[in-house]
Parts: sequence; structure tokens; C-alpha cells
Amino acid sequence: MRYFIHLGFEGTHYRGWQRQPSPKNTVQQVIEEKISQIFKKKISVYGCGRTDAGVHASQYVIHIELDEAPSFDFKFRLNKNLPENIAVFEIIEVDFKQHARHGAVARTYDYFIHLKKDPILIRYSSFYEDLTLDYDLMRKAVTLILKTSDFRPLCKQPDIYKNTLCQISNAELFVDDENGRLRFTITSNRFLRGMVRYCVYFLLQVGTGKISVNEFEEILKQNKQLKDKHPALPNGLFLSKVEYPFLELNDSHHLIKMLKMGLE
Repeated sequence: MRYFIHLGFEGTHYRGWQRQPSPKNTVQQVIEEKISQIFKKKISVYGCGRTDAGVHASQYVIHIELDEAPSFDFKFRLNKNLPENIAVFEIIEVDFKQHARHGAVARTYDYFIHLKKDPILIRYSSFYEDLTLDYDLMRKAVTLILKTSDFRPLCKQPDIYKNTLCQISNAELFVDDENGRLRFTITSNRFLRGMVRYCVYFLLQVGTGKISVNEFEEILKQNKQLKDKHPALPNGLFLSKVEYPFLELNDSHHLIKMLKMGLE
């Protein structure tokens, strides 16, 4: 029997989603260990995608396979055993053909920025102090991202992929100028390593006038390279939505809804 487990995690203290060869604190490792303990045997966990160290997920989906349906309240027991920074929202029985990663048709990431020091936001939004940003130029840069199909220039390790093509269905920038907060949201059929954080890096470069919109367009077209580029900070990034053609996930649990206030 195959089950989808819909969950969320606060990634500050994790080395990302994916289990790594050497013992490191990853979300996958923790969940696999707790589920295996519950069933008293090795249970493999398959995630809907990978996230970098320090990145959060307000909606994440994994699947597992069991020989038979649990005779106990699996969701309750799993939540009791998982640490406080991982929460299970739903457990749904699905067909064996339905895969948490391969079955997803779209994913949405949200990236939050605050420009004024705030102890409440610091773990869930990236703090960029004393930036003067031109939001009109940034929105023009967002439009270029929306029109782009090959994201090789915005990928941390482009050579590990057969191709670097992505189908972007939405990209928007929301600004709360009074409170110094921003949200960049992007939806695509797939994402490359570091892609969203590089998008935000270049948006900030354009917004501060360090590069022009035209220069950014040339970078996206691979006519120009920027050798010194750095991904934006990880703590402002959330995997916030995973979409399947055969399943609608309950989104009432989202921390992201609170962070979006004033940025919609």
C-alpha cells in the first residue's frame, strides 16, 4: 500500500531535505528514522523534491509503502515522534502508480525579504538591511524571468542535468513598502538547484542598480556572464505548494498565510 504524507518543516537547523552519504541532519533522515521506529523495520521515504540547507517547506509531500494499513492512528503517532520543526498534516492512501516527485505537475516557491530588523521574521524571512530598491525595475526583471525557458545561468550545478529548461507559469513580486517587506513567488513544472535563490539575487542586483534590466536580460539569454554571483540567503525561501493532477492537498495549515499578510 502506498501513502502520501503531506507535511511541513522549518528548515533552519537541517542540512536540507535529502539524506546525505555522511551522517548529517537532514529532514529525510529524521523522517525515515521515525517511521522505521514506528513500524520496527526499514521504511524508505521518497520526497517531492530537494531543498537546500536552511530552506523551509510549508507544503511538502513524501510517499512510503507499507505491507498493510496501519492498525493505529498513524498521523497522531508520527507527529508525536517527530521533532517540533516537522509537522504532518495529512496521510492519504494513493495508487501505486502515483509518485510524490514524478507525479507533481507544478511547484511554487515563495521568498520573503524584510529590510527592517525584526526578531519575529528573522528565521522565516531574509534580512537585507539598508537597501534602497527600485521596485519598478525589479518587476521588469520578474517579467523577464517569467518569459525565460532555459535557466542555466540561474542554476548552481547546471551540468548535472540533461537540460536546464523550466516552464514558468507564474512569477510575481509583492511589495509592502511601508513595512519594508517583499515577497517573490514563482511557479514552475520543475526547479534547478539554487534556481529560486539566484532569481532573488539578481532581482536585488537590479533593484539596487548594480546591474541594469538589459544586462539581466543578456545574462538570461546567456550572452553575458556574471562571474561573481551568490544565491540569496536560504532562510527566506519556502516550498509553499505542490500540485498533482489526481489530488488536492489541504492548505489550511500554512504558516505561509501569515507571512503573506500585506504581500498579496
